[in-house]
Amino acid sequence: MAELNTIRTATGARAAQIDEGLRSHMNKVYGTMSVGMLLTFAAAWAVGNNAALMSVLFTGFTRYIVMFAPLIMVFAFSAAIGRLSSAAAQLFFYVFAVVMGVSISYIFVVFTDFSIAQVFLITSIAFAGLSMWGYTTKKDISGWGSFLIMGVIGLIVASIVNIFLGSPAIMFAVSVLGVLIFAGLTAYDTQRIKSEYVMFAQQGDTEWLGKAAIMGALSLYINFINMFIMLLSLFGSRE
Repeated sequence: MAELNTIRTATGARAAQIDEGLRSHMNKVYGTMSVGMLLTFAAAWAVGNNAALMSVLFTGFTRYIVMFAPLIMVFAFSAAIGRLSSAAAQLFFYVFAVVMGVSISYIFVVFTDFSIAQVFLITSIAFAGLSMWGYTTKKDISGWGSFLIMGVIGLIVASIVNIFLGSPAIMFAVSVLGVLIFAGLTAYDTQRIKSEYVMFAQQGDTEWLGKAAIMGALSLYINFINMFIMLLSLFGSRE
């Protein structure tokens, strides 16, 4: 009986340690994401309010480089994460956030400052609710992943095609579907980040946990940015 009690005590202590570590891990995820968001909107505002810089970056072939640079960086980060240290991964994420800011800087030319702030607030509230639900729900939503990723691929293809077609109907459909897909991904990714932490913590893989926080921040950051841009496209007031 004494041995059983010892085992129970040790198990309870281990569970409490994991719970405490999970809270710290999620705080790091959201904290890193928040810094990334600050860098993104600072870069977007600075570039978007510089007419000379905008004319250079969004003219001719350069605009395609600016447009696709964040996507290329995401693929590069996914391929290199295994070889990067936690500090290098974090630095990469912050550089990516600045590049993303440059990529979306056109919003300060196309939309009014008030509507940008308004849609940002709406996106923040929606994101917080979706992420909280993903964190607290007992429902296993891991099965959503494959369908949502296929949806993202479809959005990318449709968006690239529409660069050449310039169809308002396709743009509207992409925006509506995009909001729904990235809303689902916000809940899905939050639950996945939580589950992955518990798995790696039980294995004692502390090195990977540091990188996992950066990868989690990147996932949620991308979901937020895409929801924001698509909601802005649907409801933003144009200059």
